[in-house]
Amino acid sequence: MKEKIEIWLVGNTGLRNPNRIQDGFKVFAESPYVGNLRGQENEIGFMKFLNDKGIIQNEDGRDISGSHARKWRLMFAKNGFIYPRIKEKDGVQTELGKLDDITPFGWSFLKADTYPAVQECYLRAMSVEQFPMSDKKSYFSPLRWILAIMLELEKRTGSSEFGRIEFALWGHTTNPGYELKTVVDHILDLRTRRVAASSKRSFDKKEIEERGKYYNKKTDNFFDYCDMNMRYLRISGVLQRKGRGMVITPSKHKLVEKLAKSTPCTESIWLQYKQLCDGAELPTDHIGTAKSLLDDLIRQMKDRHILFNISDLPLNTSTEINIARQRLENILAKTDEIQFAKEQCNQWKEIADYMSLIAKGGGRIVYDDDNVIEVPKDERPAYLEWTLWRAALAINHMKNKPYDVRGFKLDSDFLPVSTAGGGKGDLYCEFEDFTIIMEVTMSTSSRQEAMEGEPVRRHISDAVLKYKKPVYGMFIAVKIDTNTAETFRHGIWYAKGDVRQRLDIVPLTLAQYREYFISMFETNQVKPEKLRELILKCEIKRDILDAPAWKKYISNIVDEKVKIMSKGTDFLINCEMPVISAGATVHSIAWGDGQIIGIVADFPKCKTRIMNVPYLNGLPDKVSFYLDGATLLHDIFGKGTIVAYIVVFRNKIMHLSYPKAFTDGTLLVE
Repeated sequence: MKEKIEIWLVGNTGLRNPNRIQDGFKVFAESPYVGNLRGQENEIGFMKFLNDKGIIQNEDGRDISGSHARKWRLMFAKNGFIYPRIKEKDGVQTELGKLDDITPFGWSFLKADTYPAVQECYLRAMSVEQFPMSDKKSYFSPLRWILAIMLELEKRTGSSEFGRIEFALWGHTTNPGYELKTVVDHILDLRTRRVAASSKRSFDKKEIEERGKYYNKKTDNFFDYCDMNMRYLRISGVLQRKGRGMVITPSKHKLVEKLAKSTPCTESIWLQYKQLCDGAELPTDHIGTAKSLLDDLIRQMKDRHILFNISDLPLNTSTEINIARQRLENILAKTDEIQFAKEQCNQWKEIADYMSLIAKGGGRIVYDDDNVIEVPKDERPAYLEWTLWRAALAINHMKNKPYDVRGFKLDSDFLPVSTAGGGKGDLYCEFEDFTIIMEVTMSTSSRQEAMEGEPVRRHISDAVLKYKKPVYGMFIAVKIDTNTAETFRHGIWYAKGDVRQRLDIVPLTLAQYREYFISMFETNQVKPEKLRELILKCEIKRDILDAPAWKKYISNIVDEKVKIMSKGTDFLINCEMPVISAGATVHSIAWGDGQIIGIVADFPKCKTRIMNVPYLNGLPDKVSFYLDGATLLHDIFGKGTIVAYIVVFRNKIMHLSYPKAFTDGTLLVE
């Protein structure tokens, strides 16, 4: 094929993640720019509006032309969420709708409140044949064309897999003007020669150079546009990731067969736009096809021995049948997520690599020609939550399901769609004897405390009230602001009824958590108790150190704990005397489990000398620790020496001498 090559774009390189579009469109719908999105003044105004709402980051005001706004406008229009501009030769704008106003389909998109519902909106949009052919008289849908290629690949090889280099050279560079059989011949020829090549990278480079002879733009576009186009096509839900390429989603195979089309459409662009803006029909809107797809899905689930029940649902209309199918797809997605969770213990090195990419601001790591991981710079917050979710799954032993641990949405490839919504913690890791709430942020400035101090404590407090087991908090950020550490050092929160709580929240940098995470796997000590052990060790001196010193102490604890795991021994760090944290849980062979509720101290300047000091939720304001952890300072009575701790067991309260009972094996402090 020697004719000139053109690359079609279903997305936009300035808006590479289609999962961001709905958030931006919701902001647009509430803005004064609905129907007023043209002209530099409005474009710059909308760009600033997006920036103020946190949808984009116009760093240092670099974009002063409003190009961000034009990219968002393009994607709104291309997907039928706003009325696109129609040329005079193709029809009358007012008969279609007011330029840049929200369409009926756009309002449907705003109401899509589940990820499958969002995927269906994109599927309807991408099924419309609005991309012009070279004759400028007919149109095609890139999605339908790619599906036709993949079905032909499946027919001839047994698999619908479409590799990255194959898509780059023979996917988005072709259209229904090409003969389907010939395109697939080229793909299979490329595949055969590549398998035999000694260096895949050199082979790919040479093939791009050869195909690039018929392309009058930068050859970098072959791969650059390829990754973006495949990501947009996958959001339709009928395709999913396979390595760096794609395959047909098994549960959507019947639907793909109905959608695939290798011939152009000769209807006018005005009719295509009308379909797009009103919401294009799908095969599932017809009862016969809907029933066929449901039956096929039931067969797949029975083959996989997945339990389900739809006997309570009516199946008289296409809408009712599709509701039943969506219930089964939800069960199937949860089943696949459970399997994904089980695999994470074998993916810990990749998880650690994701942590390092996030810590350095994004980027990619190439393992080999077909295996690459990437963290887009503007998606780091979502990837941070996702990566730590995967880390928690790798540690395993959780009582709750993987989809109950996270608050964010996943796409069909188990990649993050967005961060978790407000109102609850980021990750809820419920283990047999305790629960750990993980809170994460990309914020690193002094704003970190203002943004996270209140909600994190509130989330942990709510969890303390919910779970009938100890609750610990881990706050993880690329950098911990000292004011944030000070807030969590005290950890005080007043629940409903002014009930005072002292919360266990330890701030860790992502690098510290990564180091500890890696060490658990390298030393074969992967168990949730190791996380609790780290939290408790880090809390030991929270009452006797100020925030800067506590941050340093936590850093030392992480370093020492890593050394401990590698040596297989345990010891207290930099402590001649054991430091006991407020409300600590203790264990006695004789009396069972107990809890620290107070301190017995000797204050020579006090008339009675011996004083009982409450210590369930921390020391009273008038009392503080010396750095040795064994001496108290009273605002009135000066120095005092700790002589015992008051411990409540199931049937008794005891005064246990300090430090003897805590060093001779009488008590074990958790």
